[in-house]
Amino acid sequence: MSLYHDLCQRSADPRRPFLIGPGESLSLADMAQASNQCVGVAPGDVVALVGDFDAAGIRNLLTLVDKRAIIMPLVAANHAQHEYCFATGHVDVVMADGKLVRRQERQTAHPLLDRLRSQGHAGLILFSSGSTGRPKAIVHDFDKFLARFATPRPAWTTLGFLLFDHIGGLNTLFHMLYNNGLVVRPTARTVPAVLDDIHSHGVQLLPTTPTFLRMLVHSGLLDGADLPSLRLVTYGTEQMDQNTLSAVAGLLPRVDFRQTYGMSELGILRVRTRKRDELWIQIGGEGVESRVRDSELHIRAENRMLGYLNAPSPFDAEGWFNTRDLVECDGPWLRIVGRADSVINVGGLKVLPAAVESAALSFPGVNLAKAEGVPNPLTGMHVELLCQAEEGAEIDIDVLRRHLKNILPPHARPLRIRIGKVPMGHRFKRL
Repeated sequence: MSLYHDLCQRSADPRRPFLIGPGESLSLADMAQASNQCVGVAPGDVVALVGDFDAAGIRNLLTLVDKRAIIMPLVAANHAQHEYCFATGHVDVVMADGKLVRRQERQTAHPLLDRLRSQGHAGLILFSSGSTGRPKAIVHDFDKFLARFATPRPAWTTLGFLLFDHIGGLNTLFHMLYNNGLVVRPTARTVPAVLDDIHSHGVQLLPTTPTFLRMLVHSGLLDGADLPSLRLVTYGTEQMDQNTLSAVAGLLPRVDFRQTYGMSELGILRVRTRKRDELWIQIGGEGVESRVRDSELHIRAENRMLGYLNAPSPFDAEGWFNTRDLVECDGPWLRIVGRADSVINVGGLKVLPAAVESAALSFPGVNLAKAEGVPNPLTGMHVELLCQAEEGAEIDIDVLRRHLKNILPPHARPLRIRIGKVPMGHRFKRL
């Protein structure tokens, strides 16, 4: 059965829109009328689909799944990486603005792509954020990816905040499609626009990032905001700090907050949050196991990726994936405290950048913070800190330094503090 017919069977009314956005809407009935979509694409073609969660992008995405293509979703905002993605992903066809704009002869084969072709399955290629090197090309079997949505679950009116090329954004889209939900495409991914869209469309669920929630808290626009429809905020993609969570939970006392956990290699996993304003979680769900080894979180999941196109397999002989997330344990509960690959070694003592950043974010006027290790001839490494001020605020570095001295041990205190713009990627995640 095709994806389109499967969705029609599950739909209460194929004419009811599953997407609304500025000046547009999309329903399954609209899909049936799009018979000329993706002309020129053959089964097994690797298609770089440049778009977003607008009507054209989703229509082409669903059509390509039914054509059994191998789909690489990309967003225009990440244009500088496109040529790298085309080459790494062995792209045959490039589509943008709903049209086929480039086709090239297939130069090389790859065992993972050939496996999908021989099975007649659609495929999905996603790229890691590349924060610790060149982005990895992650290959999923789209049939297995969609299998996780087969069990019916509640679906709310949801803001499509996470992006087209992100595992979380795709998870939101297909969860809504399989459960008769509604995706609201944001007017813009800015604080004023998001708040206005939530109010205007009765949005119940906001899936977003810790960085955006910090922007929301520091904007001052949330105070007294009239958001009666909002019931749940989920956050993931990067580490949340307790100060931000406590602040936003206090500003929205009637809204539930839940941490999500997932990786492009593993998909979005089911998470249970201990309390709405705490960072303790349990990770599990059907076909998912977790364990902690040397404070690092390992996951084994049935619906994992097939592998990387440009790197060795990260799974051990038993199928475990080391996430490199450092965790603390409280019985069955976990709390993520940092990344093993970002620990700063200062004179033999370990510093977690997240701990330094959290201390900085507790200082009035600091909107975003980024700590990193820098080579030092005496201690091997030392800590440096970049802070971004709230709009209109001024940060006195000497006062900030005294604040950090009261919170951090000597080896974790930044040797150098700068005030400037903290770099952020197109996925609203700090780089």
